[in-house]
Amino acid sequence: MEPTTEDIRPIHRIKFIIIVCLQVLAGILSFFVFIFFLTNPNHLRKLQNQALLVLLLINFVQLSVNMPMVTHFLHSGYISPATGTYCKFWMYVESTLDASNAFTVAVMSIQRHTLIFHPSTFRLRTKRCAYYYFPLLLGIVYPMIFYLVTIIFYPCDDTQWDFTLNMCGDTICYLSNDLILATFDWIVNTGLPIIVIILANVTLIIRVIQQKLRRRQTVSWVKQRRMTLQLLSIACLNLLAWLPSITTGIMQQIDASDYVYEIQEDYISDLTYFICLLLPSMCLGLLPDFTKWMWKIFRRPLKLLNTHRTGI
Repeated sequence: MEPTTEDIRPIHRIKFIIIVCLQVLAGILSFFVFIFFLTNPNHLRKLQNQALLVLLLINFVQLSVNMPMVTHFLHSGYISPATGTYCKFWMYVESTLDASNAFTVAVMSIQRHTLIFHPSTFRLRTKRCAYYYFPLLLGIVYPMIFYLVTIIFYPCDDTQWDFTLNMCGDTICYLSNDLILATFDWIVNTGLPIIVIILANVTLIIRVIQQKLRRRQTVSWVKQRRMTLQLLSIACLNLLAWLPSITTGIMQQIDASDYVYEIQEDYISDLTYFICLLLPSMCLGLLPDFTKWMWKIFRRPLKLLNTHRTGI
C-alpha cells in the first residue's frame, strides 16, 4: 500500500525542499561551467582544470540521473516502481558515482603534488598519459566494473528490499551474504580514498608551507596558491560529507544500535548528496575566470537595458 500525503515524514519534506533547490542551482551552474570550458578551451590546457572537469562531469551525471530518484522518493515517501530491478539500478548508479567521485578526488590529491612541485613531469605525452590520464580513467572504470559484478550480476532475494526507505533500504546482497567482499568494498572503495585524501592534502599543506619558508624557493607560492586552495576546497567538501557516515558505520560494526541507525538513515547518509549539490557553486571560487565570464554574461543585458532607457 502506497503511503498517503499525511504519511510522508516531515524530515523527508524538509530534505526534499533543500535538495531540489540546491539541485536546480547546481544544474544551472554546471551548464554554465561546461559552456565556459567549451567557449574558452585555453583553460582546459591546464591539467588541474581537466581533472576538475572530469569531477564536474561525474557530479553532473549524479545530478541528472541519481538525484531525481532521491527526490522522487522524498516527495512520495515510497519507492516507485517497487521492483528489485529498479532497486538494483538505483544502487548501482549511486554506488558507482560515489566511488568514482571519491577515487577522482583521491587521484587529484596525489597528482597535485606533482603539478605544484614537479610540473615538468607531465610535459612528455607518455608520462602525461601514464601518470595523469590513466589514474583518472581507472578511478571511473574500476567502480563501474566492480559494482556491475557485485550489484547487477550478484544473485539477490527480492524479499530483502524495503520500498519505504531511501535506495530500497541500502541493502546490497553481497554486504550480508559475503563478508570478504563486503569488507573489501568498505575498506577499498570507501575508506581508502578518504585516507588518501586526508594524507595527501595534509602533506601538501606541510610541503607548501616548508617551501614558502625556504629562502631559495623553487616554487612560487603566489603562482601555485590557486591550485592548492582549489584542491583543499574540494577535499574538505568530500571529507565533511563522508567522515560522519564512515564514523557511524564503524560505530554500527562495533555495537549495533537502533538509535545510531536512525540518525544515520535520517541525516548522516544524505550528507554525501551535498558533494554534487555544492561542487558547482564552489566553482565560482575555484575558477576566478569563470566568475568573471559569468559576470560579463549577466552584465551585458543590463548594459543594453540601461542604454535603451537612456535613449528613451
